[in-house]
Amino acid sequence: MVSNVERVDLETILPLRALFLQEANRQIRYNACHERGWTDSYLLKIDDHAVGYGSIKGREIPDRDTVFEFFVVPPFRKQASQLFRQFVAAARPKFIECQSNDPLHSALLFEFAHSIAADTVLLEDHHVTEFAIEGAVMRPKRPDDRIFPHEVEPEGSHVVELNGEVIATGGFMLHYNHPFADLYMEVRPDCRRRGIGSSVIQELKRECYLAGRVPAARTSIQNVASRSTLCKAGLRVCGFMLIGEVKA
Repeated sequence: MVSNVERVDLETILPLRALFLQEANRQIRYNACHERGWTDSYLLKIDDHAVGYGSIKGREIPDRDTVFEFFVVPPFRKQASQLFRQFVAAARPKFIECQSNDPLHSALLFEFAHSIAADTVLLEDHHVTEFAIEGAVMRPKRPDDRIFPHEVEPEGSHVVELNGEVIATGGFMLHYNHPFADLYMEVRPDCRRRGIGSSVIQELKRECYLAGRVPAARTSIQNVASRSTLCKAGLRVCGFMLIGEVKA
């Protein structure tokens, strides 16, 4: 078998990427990098047949220094290491980044990288919860709502109102691979540690499904409080974002 790697445009790898997304069936954190023009694409070939692709992105746009997607169709997966070695030689990345719930890519990360660390927790929906905050109502945000200053997250599409005041906001982002959506929320500082955050996530999950989307979430591996809030609302940890330096 003769294998080679060649630089191509994004459109060339899209049929193979469709296979990747179908097999993955999970939220892809950096999905939007392709659409935003932040990636370079490489076609993997064996005996002149397209058998997979690799993609690199910039950790600091517009640099292209990080492998973040790598896919080989199942009949040729035994040649994955050989193809990955050729891909790295062609693209010359400095880093390899992947989701731990991607078995092929994460195995290659541990084979070809060192100084591997995790920085982000990935979560998927697991079960339905039924929290209720007495007197609180979650509803779509209105133009005349007085929103408290936010420290981290955007205001979002929904608010939680209690005693005539907005005490929490939230929403979900849709730039991930369909049908997945990414949940986010923020609670007013004086109203935290009362279960409001989990209640917001619970209701956002419902809105996600009604919109034809599958809820997912992510948080910093250091943010124990956020992870606890998300898990209490019925999500569960499904992976981590891993990053390592390419071995010399």
